[in-house]
Amino acid sequence: MGTPVFEIYDLFFVEKQLYMNLLPILFSTLALLACHPGKQVSPTPVPVEKQVQTGAEQTSLYLPYLQGKRVAMMANPTTIIGSRHLVDSLKSLGVNIVKIFGPEHGFRGNASAGVQVADEKDLATGISIISLYGKKNKPSKEDMADVDVLIYDLQDVGCRFYTNINALVRLMDACVESGKEMLILDRPNPNGYFVDGPILDMKYKSGIGMFPIPIAHGLTVGEFAQMANGEGWLENKAQCKIKVIPVASYNHDMPYTLPVKPSPNLNTQQSILLYPSTCLFEGVYLNHGRGTYLC
Repeated sequence: MGTPVFEIYDLFFVEKQLYMNLLPILFSTLALLACHPGKQVSPTPVPVEKQVQTGAEQTSLYLPYLQGKRVAMMANPTTIIGSRHLVDSLKSLGVNIVKIFGPEHGFRGNASAGVQVADEKDLATGISIISLYGKKNKPSKEDMADVDVLIYDLQDVGCRFYTNINALVRLMDACVESGKEMLILDRPNPNGYFVDGPILDMKYKSGIGMFPIPIAHGLTVGEFAQMANGEGWLENKAQCKIKVIPVASYNHDMPYTLPVKPSPNLNTQQSILLYPSTCLFEGVYLNHGRGTYLC
């Protein structure tokens, strides 16, 4: 996801020595990939009865929980069941969705990286969209006043500088402040098979590094939310009341190809798998191909 250059430099100063050691390897790797892109990584075949099911796909586990409640959703184009957007699916099932909160790139994913997004009304559904990547980054108490439960369902890619986890914790804070519950529909982490990189020194905390975790943290968003509660990362070390629908038939050793690109510039499986390394180049004057089909 796009980030201001000065914040990237914070990251570089914190981990300067490590990056200087890694740069020759990273340049060589990228050069080889450019010449020999190789095959896309595909998930290992899984028996039909054990197919991975995202939290959103397991509707029988959470529809009863939503009955009679006023629902807000944090959603974007990755918020899907099969090829259909979850908002459309839940509306057809009678769920009362009163508003949508939009992250970076917007609810429909048509805003560029780092570009502020305005509030609007969704043309397809008529639901009001409140942007959390514009004038504010967290719902106000007024925004939450007519909400009983907030659904969080965004695809993450498992990196500290991918801003979805920042949005998640801010939403948890908003739920605590307004006394509301959060339902997290979990999804696999395509980089969930490894944990790597230095842990952030919190004196360099910024918009692309808010938590003391490695660059590649290995967690799903549901696991991260539980860790945020457990480690006291919310304001005043508060505890958000969360309900997580975990991914079925999934473990962190399983390769997982995302069914839809998680953001405009991560448009191939290869770019997603390389993202923990290639994003480091955003702090230099080097075009590493992000946003193209050559990364």
